[in-house]
Amino acid sequence: MIEKCEICPLKCKIDRTKYNGRCGAGKNIKISLATLHYFEEPCISGKNGSGAVFFSNCNLKCVYCQNYKISHLGHGKEISIEELASKFIFLQENGANNINLVTPTMYVYHIIEAIKIAKKLGLKIPIIYNSSGYENVETIQLLSSYIDVYLPDFKYYFSDISKKYSNVSNYFEITSKAILEMYKQVGNPVFDNNGIIKKGLVIRHMILPNNVENSKKVLQWINDNLSNKVYISIMAQYFPTYNACKFPEINRKITQSELDEVWDFAEKLGFENGYIQELGEHEEEYVPDFE
Repeated sequence: MIEKCEICPLKCKIDRTKYNGRCGAGKNIKISLATLHYFEEPCISGKNGSGAVFFSNCNLKCVYCQNYKISHLGHGKEISIEELASKFIFLQENGANNINLVTPTMYVYHIIEAIKIAKKLGLKIPIIYNSSGYENVETIQLLSSYIDVYLPDFKYYFSDISKKYSNVSNYFEITSKAILEMYKQVGNPVFDNNGIIKKGLVIRHMILPNNVENSKKVLQWINDNLSNKVYISIMAQYFPTYNACKFPEINRKITQSELDEVWDFAEKLGFENGYIQELGEHEEEYVPDFE
């Protein structure tokens, strides 16, 4: 399947058994970290933590990526499918609420095989697909019997800013279709008695400085095409990092007034479910140590 790779919307058709794709991924799984992670949404991390597996490389190249060391620079270690399955089991044995696949798109075929192995070894906790949202519908369809929770970003409505900041001009077109497929598969969240998510869709959106209108358009689309009952996670954690300094308009954190304007708009649309982050002072401290 990776000899002429079309797993993501880039469809670079590169033979990943011999070369790296445009995303940077080759023939083997590459991860940077597998750990209990406590800084996801409350229904994901809970008290026990989320069993996060951070995959190296990415099919988007966001200039402000907080995980740029692994997404852009490719830090990490190659492992086998069997080793990935063992990490799933290890995280479960250490109390993880779920297996949280972070930026998994390039390795979907490998991950499916690892899930099969892990389930034979006793994996029972929910599996979360935590992605940029920039996904082929066909790839999401492959995952329909393996993923319990979809946690996609919905970054952009306007193509000019998706091109400027993430080097793809069709982000909205692609991501909106992928999210519709995710919602079709899992619907609204279902929680256990402790408030931990077992199944469902949670859509993330991070507010960018000077781009409140983009945020409003994303929220409007969700309201119009899914419903205001959908779970959303409005994120205020943006801070300028990596190449964001080259773009003056996003070379700062968002302001309280920008957050309030997006928050007020979400309330006006009638959204009832989800999370809104408060502004912090040291967001960079919550980025995992990928060294």
